Parts: sequence; C-alpha cells; structure tokens
Amino acid sequence: MDPFAAVGASLQPVEGGWSGETFLAEAGGERSVVRIFADPRHGPHAAEVQESVLRLVRGLVPVPAVLDARHADAATGMPAMLVTEHLPGVRGDLLLPRLAPPQREALGRAVGAVAADLAAMPQLRAGRFVDGDLRVAPGAEDLPTRVDRQTEALAATGWSAAEVDALRAVADEVEAELESVGRTSLVHGDLTLADLLLDEATLSVTGVVDWERAHAGHPFTDLGSLLRLHRDPAYVAGVLEAWRQRHGTDPEAALDLARQADLPALVDLAVRAGEHPAADAAAGLLRAIAATGDVHAVAT
Repeated sequence: MDPFAAVGASLQPVEGGWSGETFLAEAGGERSVVRIFADPRHGPHAAEVQESVLRLVRGLVPVPAVLDARHADAATGMPAMLVTEHLPGVRGDLLLPRLAPPQREALGRAVGAVAADLAAMPQLRAGRFVDGDLRVAPGAEDLPTRVDRQTEALAATGWSAAEVDALRAVADEVEAELESVGRTSLVHGDLTLADLLLDEATLSVTGVVDWERAHAGHPFTDLGSLLRLHRDPAYVAGVLEAWRQRHGTDPEAALDLARQADLPALVDLAVRAGEHPAADAAAGLLRAIAATGDVHAVAT
C-alpha cells in the first residue's frame, strides 16, 4: 500500500531536506508538511515522540501545529506519519548570505534567542526520548564513549588511527568542561539555520522545524549547532548576545561551551561523510579540531 494515500494530497519533497522523508502536501488550496517515518533508523515511537515535543514547546518557540498523527500499521506495512501545518518564512541558511552586517547580527539575535529558550526548558536527566510520554532512556553516553563507538566508522571514511587517537584526547579534555555545567535541558538536536524559518522583512523566527533529533541533553548543544558552520562575526555576535541576555553567560565562555557541546553531533555527522554536504562539512571541521586540539579550529 502506498503510505501517502492516506494523506489524500499531492506531495513534493521539501527543498533542502536530507532525510528523503519530508514532503510538502497541498490539498484544497491548503498546504501542510508530511513526515513519513519509514527508515529503519527510527525507533518504534519516533512519530509519537516528535508529536509530543511539538506540543510541549508550542507557544514557547514557534513550531508548526500538529494536524494529524498516525501510528505504523504492521498489517498493511504503512509507516508512522506526522502531518503538521506549513509555516511561512525563508530558511535561515539561504537568508543570511543576502544580508548586510547589521541585519546578520539581528538574525543572529533572533535565532540565538530560540537556542536560549530551549536551554531554559529543564530535563531531569540526559538521554533520548523513548515514547510519547517523553520518558528518557537511561545511560546517555559521554563524548569519549561516543568517539569510541564511532571509531570503526571513522576509519571507514579514511581516518587514520593517529587521527582518531587525537580526537579521543580532545574528547577526554572537553568532557570535563561539559560536565561542569551540571544541568540538562530540552535539545532540538539539529538547530542549524537550515531548520529555522525567518520573516525576511522583520528577521523574526517564524518556525523551528525538523525535531527528529530532539532529546534531553547538554544545554549548550543547540547553541553549538547554530555556530557550527556560520562564523560571520556579526552573526556570531548576535547569537551570543541573545544568549547572554537570557542566561547571563559571558560570550567568550558561552562560545567555548557551544563548540565543545557540538562535538558529539560532529562525530555522528563525520561518519556519514559523502552522504550529503552537511556531513562533509562536519567531517572537515572535526578533522581540523582533531589535528589542532582546538575546538575553535576551522576546516581548511
């Protein structure tokens, strides 16, 4: 059975998505976004988790309303499906290069405020969400363990043993700094400009999308995602100023922790080098960090 038949709409892949599971639907002149959870990488309750997260944060950060949610049907082979409203706005990664420095700083403040708001939503413990009640699976792994788990995958993408050892040394040093924060929050898990929609005229955030990687984790994780590849000084200053206004953290200290908290995502992206440009960029950045021992390193 065609899993899209239940939607009753014409579907087109969402521009810029890498999952191949997100579609723009149009029926009766109304647009919506359809997410299909067909890939085996998804847990059995992935659609329920994402629905619950969207309901949890709605009204606190701009997210689409959930219009429909359907469980997987083993009898028919139909995967789980989540239908949300289609939000207006321009993707941040497309908008930023078109702006002058003052506007880039304003955009940075707008998206930095989203990261700061998410970091203020506390969680009791770190880990992935396992069901629609947002229960957290025990045993969240630390950064050195993450590197160890991905060692073979890194080697398969061309990392030498010496490079992996250098990365492990960075992970050991960074972990102590990350643990010093001492709290856990809701994390979007992929808060890049590609997943943020903005009003081109006001530079306000109109939507935060793609919550597939939402979890309970380190409060500086989403800040690190925002600052990973977009390092324009005006933009960075705006992001860090929004964070300072919300949490009072010195911008330099916040930047250090953001770069450190982004390392787990870089490791997981680096092992997918060759699959899409974001993974390639992450792999280059992670290699530079391993080579220099500096979390602020820039890929050559």
